[in-house]
Amino acid sequence: MGSLQDLLQFVFAGLTAGAIYALVALGFGVVHNTMGIVNFTQVDFVTLGGMILYSAFFSAGLPVAAALGAAVAVVTLVGLVLEEVGIRPARTESHLVLIFLTIGLSIVMRGLIKIIWGKNRMAVPPLAGETPVQVWGATILPQTLWILVLTAAAIALLVIFFRRTSLGLAMRGVAANPLAARVVGLRVRRVQAASFALAGALGGLAGALVTPITTLAYDVGVLLGLKGFAAAILGGFGSFPGAILGGLILGLLESLGTAYISSAYKDVIAFLVLLGVLFIKPQGLLGGARQGH
Repeated sequence: MGSLQDLLQFVFAGLTAGAIYALVALGFGVVHNTMGIVNFTQVDFVTLGGMILYSAFFSAGLPVAAALGAAVAVVTLVGLVLEEVGIRPARTESHLVLIFLTIGLSIVMRGLIKIIWGKNRMAVPPLAGETPVQVWGATILPQTLWILVLTAAAIALLVIFFRRTSLGLAMRGVAANPLAARVVGLRVRRVQAASFALAGALGGLAGALVTPITTLAYDVGVLLGLKGFAAAILGGFGSFPGAILGGLILGLLESLGTAYISSAYKDVIAFLVLLGVLFIKPQGLLGGARQGH
């Protein structure tokens, strides 16, 4: 019985990490589908979400739930502004140029975060206390359940957004065929700006959710972002179901690898499996799936 409880414990830990990776991977997918590029500022959206949560809670005195909402809202706005002042003025359709722009903007954002919040590691209390909850014999922290519930809610809202709203349908149209979208009168630039805002919301939510269970620093989003990027590739870059599946698989591999092999090889195991999948199926597990499907 103890071994089963331990397994459940590791599975919940893996699903928790996987949910964070899935949110980051979804952010990568949103921008890629509308602009055809890899947005490397996504890793800094994660960091910024945690930093805003920290400041809203300790400096502004907001309750943790309100601070979480403020973090998502601020990073959403940052994503919108970033596209408006950092990407759009380039006036180029070259994907390579735009990718390098996001790399440069990522470096600038990280530098500003370090200047504003410093290099010291910080911590934020959990969203709903620290009293463990028993789930099928496994001891789970409430923050873990919040991460799973809010990630599921975010994914559900994302599906509704892409299927039921005019902006979501426009984003799907641009993702399917940008030229045809222009011909029928869709405002492609507006859609691209919205994609950055949505990527900011997803990254900010991931950063705010993971902050209470880890320490916070100006570069904390880099590793989380890279694993989210790996999850997006594993599932099929640009596929929203693939991003979710890839994130959960990556999180479970890390957790179970840590438990039954060695924590020293946690990252190695996950990325070896990623490489193996790409050797066999380079487009990823669900590479043919598109957003909203």
